[in-house]
Parts: sequence; C-alpha cells; structure tokens
Amino acid sequence: MPRDTARRVLEIEAQAILDLAPRLDESFDRAVELLYACAGRVVVTGMGKSGLIAQKISATLASTGTPSLYLHPVEAAHGDLGRIVKGDVLLAISASGDTEEILALVPQVKRLGSPLVALTGNPRSSLAQAADVNLDVSIRQEACPLGLAPTASTTAALAMGDALSMALIERRGFTVDDFAVLHPGGRLGKKLLRVEDLMSTGEKIPRVSPETVMKDVLFEMTRKRLGLTTVTAPDGRLLGMISDGDLRRQMERHGYTLLDKTAAECMTRSPVLIGRRELATRALDVMEGRKITALLVTDAEGRIEGVVHLHDLWKTEMI
Repeated sequence: MPRDTARRVLEIEAQAILDLAPRLDESFDRAVELLYACAGRVVVTGMGKSGLIAQKISATLASTGTPSLYLHPVEAAHGDLGRIVKGDVLLAISASGDTEEILALVPQVKRLGSPLVALTGNPRSSLAQAADVNLDVSIRQEACPLGLAPTASTTAALAMGDALSMALIERRGFTVDDFAVLHPGGRLGKKLLRVEDLMSTGEKIPRVSPETVMKDVLFEMTRKRLGLTTVTAPDGRLLGMISDGDLRRQMERHGYTLLDKTAAECMTRSPVLIGRRELATRALDVMEGRKITALLVTDAEGRIEGVVHLHDLWKTEMI
C-alpha cells in the first residue's frame, strides 16, 4: 500500500539523520571553526541532487550571517571557477566522494590555499582524502525501493548542513536583531517587526495634563482615535492613562459629573508598558493576555515615546 511505502521512506530517512549524531566529533568542531574564520564566502558546491542540497545549505548560511554562494561544478569548468577567490572556503557535497566535476575543483582550491570542507558518504573517497575536514554523511540504505534515487543520502547531507549552519549561529552570537536585518520581507519579516516599527509617535500620541478636565480629555481621545490618552507631566514623563474602558467605568460611577473631573482623578496610574525593542508579536501576546487593545512605550526616564495599538498589528496582517 502507498502508506506502507511512505512509512518505510520516512523511517529510513529519519534513521539516516539519527545515525549522524554519534559521528559528531572533533572534525565537526574543526569544520565549524574553518567556516567561522572564513574571510571571504563559503562557496557550496554539489552535482545533481547534491547540488540542490548545496543550494539550500548556501541559502541557509547566507540568511544566518555567513556570506555564501552556490557554485555549479560544471559551470565552474566553463569560467565560473573565478567565483572562488583567496579567503573563501569550499564546502563540497558528494555522496560517493568521487564525483569527477567536484574533484576537478580541488586543484584550484588548493592553489588558492582555501580550506576544503567535504560532506561525503565515503570517508575513504578521493574527495574525503583531499579535504581539510571531511564529515561522514554515509547512510545504511537509500529510501528508494530500487535503491537508486538519492533520498536518504540527500536528507543526511541536508541535515548535516543545517547542523553546521546552526552551530555557526551560536559561534557568531547571531541574534534575532541580526536575523531581522536579513529577513525584512514576507511573513517572516512581519514576525520580526519591532514595537518601534509600528507605534504611533510624536503628535500622533494623545496627551493631556493631569489638570485637564474630562470634557477636553474626551476631545483629545476622539481626535487621536487610539481609544485612549496618556496623562503626562510637562517634561513628558508618563503619569497615567485613560482608556475607553476607564471612561465607561467612570461614567457608571459618576454619571455626567464626570465631565467636570480632571484627568488625574480618573486615570489609571500604572498602565501596561512595553519596550520599543520588543517584538511586535510579544506586544500582541501581552494585549491578548491582558484583554486590552493598546500598550504604551516609555524611555528609561519614563517619558512617553509611543503607543502601539491592536490596529497597528492588524495592518501588518500579523493577526
């Protein structure tokens, strides 16, 4: 049955990855250090299906702080060999370790003095022996029923490439901020937006003084259309906040005499705050947890810097 075949494929490929873990030794550490110390780019190459895996590994490296490009080994023999320059590191992927197109690159790499890191399925192969570091990605069997199509072997190579990339993230001290710089677009970019990227600032922030009567507080709230107003001291320090919810509760308590009261008498003195460098997703979590629609942003001295509203998150399609 198809499901039986699928189950067998998944089990074989999962086992291929699990078999890699016991092989992690000093060679893996040396590979990470060679890639970390690379003054140029990590040039990743592979032929056929290994080439597709090489492209993905190169993309992962580049998106996580390690400059990288993919080099097709056949194109390299027709002029693209010039893409490898002194200071680069070559990361070569070959299941057999004897792929002719890959081996043809070795003399050029050696001439430049560039390190060679190999991912091979045969530690005794020509490529493995020529490499400064070889990582064993051999498998027990392919998942293909015919034993021919690269399946478990490409899975193992991809997993080892991911392992190298993630180890490099930690080695570099690569942060969420760094990641956000390299991923400004798409849904991933939206997830990495900061509060400061979305918050209302300057004249868009509703502000009243503690002495402002509630009639004028209502005007300010209506004019700025954020469903709240901040209450600030003359130096900009946040003293409190009045929200739509506060207005309803005060109206129930005081009726129309509320309009004669001051902001200081009606404000919430400890509103919920968030830092400007917090992720917007964190702001959303706080709003949902507190069942509120806005958060205030202050600086280290307590001066109001901005207001981030649920509507701001809606605009980014984060919700």
